[in-house]
Amino acid sequence: MSTATAAGGATSAVALRITEIFHSIQGEADAVGWPTVFVRLTGCPLRCSWCDTTYSFTGGDKRSLDDVLATVASFQARHVCVTGGEPLAQKSCLPLLRALCDAGHEVSLETSGAMDVAEVDPRVRKVMDLKCPGSGEMGRNRWENLAHLLLHDQVKFVIADRADYDWAREQTLTHALAARCQVLYSPVADQLPPGQLADWILADRLPVRLQLQLHKVLWGNAPGR
Repeated sequence: MSTATAAGGATSAVALRITEIFHSIQGEADAVGWPTVFVRLTGCPLRCSWCDTTYSFTGGDKRSLDDVLATVASFQARHVCVTGGEPLAQKSCLPLLRALCDAGHEVSLETSGAMDVAEVDPRVRKVMDLKCPGSGEMGRNRWENLAHLLLHDQVKFVIADRADYDWAREQTLTHALAARCQVLYSPVADQLPPGQLADWILADRLPVRLQLQLHKVLWGNAPGR
């Protein structure tokens, strides 16, 4: 039997293209370390130079929202992360987020920052990238999204080198990001030593959190982990 979304629609009428759904340990952001179900939606309009999930760009299986919710529920996890690709590139991502919140999950959304986040359910913790120059996608940053950030949200900079760091620092200070929400600085794996990034943050007294990708420490860059 289908259930109803917060907007009043039946979930059985909603479908999404899904690359994978899996149970793992959250490796990033403020929920790091929690057992989490990941729902990876297929497709992304960006092509970041350091992307580690290019396998999600194409393919996937079309699944009903009811089916996705049932699979998520089978893992009996409190935390759910909707990711991609770029999940907001699919219109059905919004009812998925609402339904997961209605089901009682702690829901986070990993988004590139290139898509409009205004309609994301306010119960969802948005983890929104601001793309640095080294990504090759800096021109896709949707700066209007900053107005829709809540205190429980997070802005993430993925930093490849000193030029990226200097740009991230400028944006952090110019837009007073630390007063809006948590600010995360993450080094590109195998390009920027984490200790180097830590030294820069400390030298500049920046009010940001250094984050490493715990799942890669545990399992490397294996898909579905």
